[in-house]
Amino acid sequence: MSSPEIASLSWGQMKVQGSTKIYKDCKVWPGGSRDWDWRETGTEHSPGVQPADVEEVVEKGVQILVIGRGMSEALKVPPSTVEYLKKKGIDVRVLQTEQAVKEYNALATQGIRVGGVFHSTC
Repeated sequence: MSSPEIASLSWGQMKVQGSTKIYKDCKVWPGGSRDWDWRETGTEHSPGVQPADVEEVVEKGVQILVIGRGMSEALKVPPSTVEYLKKKGIDVRVLQTEQAVKEYNALATQGIRVGGVFHSTC
């Protein structure tokens, strides 16, 4: 199963191929996507993305995980999250969201099992 491409991105809105939903923040993995609801894990801009935020995507068997920190990179990614991913053998790319989407789509187009968590505002 391939990773769906991000079809469009603008402030506060993301569309993923194969889904009719418009996401504010989203999680994407080979074969699917869904809202990334920060309330599920108590995520805030700081300390930022926690292992619990990426665990669901990791469980889908991704080789690479791309994290979009927001348009202004307000969302932090603590070292503990990066270490969690590395210990699982996953290459992690932490980027500003527009750059993250470009990176994610390039990897998805190559057929790589890539996943992502993307923040589409600040």
